[in-house]
Amino acid sequence: MQKYRIITYGCQMNVHESEKIAGILTKLGYMQANGDEPADVVVFNTCCIRDNAERKAMGHIGMLKTEKKKNPDMIVAVVGCMTQQDGAGRALREKFPFVDIVLGTSNLALLESYIPSVAASRAKFVDINTEEKPAVNENETFFRTSGTNAWLNIMYGCNNFCTYCIVPYVRGRERSRTKEAVTDEFRRLVDEGYKEITLLGQNVNSYGNDIYGGEYGFAQLLEDLAKIDGKHRIRFMTSHPKDFNRRLIDVIAEYPNICNNIHLPVQSGSDKILKLMNRHYTRSYYLDTIAAIREKLPDCGITTDLMVGFPYEEESDFLDTLDMVEKVRYSNAFTFVYSVRKGTPAAKMPQVDPLVAKDRIMRLIEAQNRITKELSKEYENKVFEVLCEDFSPTKKGCVCGRTDSGRLVTFPGGKESIGQFCNVRINRSQSASLFGETEE
Repeated sequence: MQKYRIITYGCQMNVHESEKIAGILTKLGYMQANGDEPADVVVFNTCCIRDNAERKAMGHIGMLKTEKKKNPDMIVAVVGCMTQQDGAGRALREKFPFVDIVLGTSNLALLESYIPSVAASRAKFVDINTEEKPAVNENETFFRTSGTNAWLNIMYGCNNFCTYCIVPYVRGRERSRTKEAVTDEFRRLVDEGYKEITLLGQNVNSYGNDIYGGEYGFAQLLEDLAKIDGKHRIRFMTSHPKDFNRRLIDVIAEYPNICNNIHLPVQSGSDKILKLMNRHYTRSYYLDTIAAIREKLPDCGITTDLMVGFPYEEESDFLDTLDMVEKVRYSNAFTFVYSVRKGTPAAKMPQVDPLVAKDRIMRLIEAQNRITKELSKEYENKVFEVLCEDFSPTKKGCVCGRTDSGRLVTFPGGKESIGQFCNVRINRSQSASLFGETEE
């Protein structure tokens, strides 16, 4: 049987789209290759949200040239956000003529017809859909690779146009799936035994605006899914603070199967920088939202994205971000130095000295690591329900999983524990990691 390999870069959306690609390849009769064993089809599912992700993908594509020379019949495809940038698809084919197929973000289904064509005639394809609102494909096939967890797209695209972000240009405008399609897929996942289902969208809080005009939104969808019978958890990402409403908080508080774990990217603690970023909220508004979450969900794990070195950022702006971290006390934060993205408004703004940005990111990481460690201590000597996901990659004879609030826990267990909900008493913490023992 011929084999395939998919190399995935970027966000959870890309991870899930790689499952769709795997579904197509499985349908065509290919089998997933183990590790780095030779493959007949290699697909790069790319990301361009930051410059280093794009450079990493380009480097790995280039490294495949030698393998392609040894096996000219190998089919190489490059898909995803990187190719969707203006002119990038054809430029990539010119730079890497051994690449057989180049597709964008909204026409991955074409792999089903293009791969057999390449295999039969060695044809080459560059096909980038440039529509702002491509049609939503409701007939996708999946080969799920996330164990007891499953990803579920509820919408695609973004309308926000943050000045640093390329997503609206490569993912298009917001397109919601119908509530019936989402609910049907959710029921199937529960029936198939998935214990945790994560709802995905570039901004899940905008769900339904394009097709229901505000008559049915994300809070209502989340409530409808929470009412479906079965022992399962629901998570979601990503939320935009400007659209995170109080009704949503009430729904999370009402249903115990909706995880008390909210990813709410703030990006900066400075009003000046937030305005330059076109984020459509203020520091005060964000902190009010956090206060509302804490009031109804006191044990909620709140995570965020934080950026330093954005154009015009001064030391006082950075100190506002540090102060935000101290006030909110995030359980975890994904921290980045601003990366110029060609074609975005911020790319034309005056850039911060890289050495200054480097100093700030180190100070930010130090502050967040301290807070995460302090919060981890608060878990000790308490019992939490943990969904066991897999064997521990670092501790022999142990398994690992996450609490409702999203914290990773390692505890003794074997194959029989995977996929099960376990009560675990935390007896030790180490930075962001928790360690414990099961209890009846």
